[in-house]
Amino acid sequence: MSHPAKPFPFLQHHFHTASQQKSSAKLGMWLFLAQEVLFFGGVFVAYAIVRYFYPETMLAAHEHLSVPMGATNTVVLLFSSLTMALGVRAAQTGDQKQLQLMLWLTIACAFAFMVIKGFEYNHKFHEGLFPGKYYKGEGIAGSPHIFFGLYFTMTGLHALHVVIGIGILFWILIRAKRGEFGPLYYTPVETVGLYWHLVDLVWIFLFPLLYLVK
Repeated sequence: MSHPAKPFPFLQHHFHTASQQKSSAKLGMWLFLAQEVLFFGGVFVAYAIVRYFYPETMLAAHEHLSVPMGATNTVVLLFSSLTMALGVRAAQTGDQKQLQLMLWLTIACAFAFMVIKGFEYNHKFHEGLFPGKYYKGEGIAGSPHIFFGLYFTMTGLHALHVVIGIGILFWILIRAKRGEFGPLYYTPVETVGLYWHLVDLVWIFLFPLLYLVK
């Protein structure tokens, strides 16, 4: 005897309703984002301490960062936030082609960000602007090794989150190609979108703090 089809095939067995599952998923993501804010908050506190004790070094060392590259990456990530938001909207309306296109564009922006960051890191390595005791640069007064230690820590942690985001976006894209998302079920797309917006938001703070020091 065949069993009747479930009205919501995406509903997990430990939830009573689709609404409960959606609410639980969003709450879990918001809690995760809250701890991410605390995580990056500690890094920003470290920045404030370095800025307070080494203001001259901060002003001199930041001149060796590429503002055009940083600004380009800012534009790239802002555009990726737009494509991610449009992807969520496409999932809500059931527009499968639009959803896949927006996910591809978001992933492309993420790769573009990493490529630009790679060129930027390569330039620092070429000049010997390494963090901590590995610093071999010249011509910067004060303690530039501390600034570049902070720079690589902050931007490196952010880049790690971008790489993780790329992996998650590919997972969502694969599921989208299977037609798993639509007006009745788009929670994974929405929660991944929240994560990606946080990644973009963190960079919005990193760019002026590191590249536009005054």
